[in-house]
Amino acid sequence: MKKILFVIESLDVAGAEKSLVTLLSLLDYDKFSVDLMLFSHGNKLERFIPQKVNVLPPLCYTEFSNSSIKESIKYSIKNKNINMLTSRVKFSTKIRLKKYSNPEKARIYWQTVSNLIESNQGEYDIAISYSQGVPTFYVAEKVRAKKKFAWVNVSYHLNQREKNFQQKYYQEFNNIIAVSNSTKDVFNKTFPQFKNKLEVIYDINHPELIKNMANLEYGYEDNFKGLRILTIGRLARQKGYDIALEACEKLKNNGIDFKWYVLGKGPLKEEIEREIIKRNLSNNFILLGVKSNPYPYIKASDLYVQTSKYEGFGLALAEARMLNVPVVTTRFDAVYNQMIDDENGVVVSMDGESVYKGIKRYLEEPLLKERVISFLKTEKKGNCEEVYKFYELIN
Repeated sequence: MKKILFVIESLDVAGAEKSLVTLLSLLDYDKFSVDLMLFSHGNKLERFIPQKVNVLPPLCYTEFSNSSIKESIKYSIKNKNINMLTSRVKFSTKIRLKKYSNPEKARIYWQTVSNLIESNQGEYDIAISYSQGVPTFYVAEKVRAKKKFAWVNVSYHLNQREKNFQQKYYQEFNNIIAVSNSTKDVFNKTFPQFKNKLEVIYDINHPELIKNMANLEYGYEDNFKGLRILTIGRLARQKGYDIALEACEKLKNNGIDFKWYVLGKGPLKEEIEREIIKRNLSNNFILLGVKSNPYPYIKASDLYVQTSKYEGFGLALAEARMLNVPVVTTRFDAVYNQMIDDENGVVVSMDGESVYKGIKRYLEEPLLKERVISFLKTEKKGNCEEVYKFYELIN
């Protein structure tokens, strides 16, 4: 029986997390013993972890850093050890000084606290970092395994400093797995020296699981009868909420009866809330926060709109398609891995005017919506066969 370790930041409701939960649900536990390590515990998708997966206890430092500052000070005084407190304050202070990208934050975190984070005490046949950044650094440096694999879930554009920092960690992996061909191409341009390590395994999505979850509970609790638009995604610049708000304002100014709902959380929440008020969109652009089961909301929507500026794959698009909900999406780099313009959805340029026109097309061209839904009902759903690529990889 092979012993496997998966490492990921958390099981919140982003694409990589949902993909991992789906993969874990498909594994044969007569053949594999699986440990799962999280840097953050208590998130929404943890309830969907299969019972046979062994969730490792929190690391001492991550448990310390997730506690309140008051509790952290008490712990440091009681244990006569201020190193963790000093590192926590140093990291927190540094990232507040200016806006850093996610790769920069991961580097600063690791440079600041890695010497305080304990190594994994197990020995594994296979260790997998299922997202880039801190999980990758941890598996490279703190885990003993016969083989190591690194997943890359985003289009990895890095500046020279981040390339230089990350290169030494990717050298420790036997293979690097991109979740789409475009993600592979971007990673290859960033790190051409790892070309021979690169493979593609798409984010796995299970249509029957998603359909069943969509029927588990109700979605929207208001009694709105107009056009329901839904977007799912972290409240971050990558997801293009500036584009969404511009399109939303144009819909309102043109007298369309609609509500545009958003499922997600993230660093731009306050900025987006200010912009909603500034544009007088409080009754139209509605932040619903995070839901552990977003599928009833997708199912109850008239349109799913994705305004991303880049994606590794675009899992939420795939989930909307599986529930036969018409899509409008920006032309991000990986979009044509799953979208066929004017057949299973509408693909538009990356600006508010184009998104607005894409939405309006469904309203003005009823035959377009009928044609798209008809196509969605007959197109191939899901890609559970990707699990066989996973088996080939680890064997």
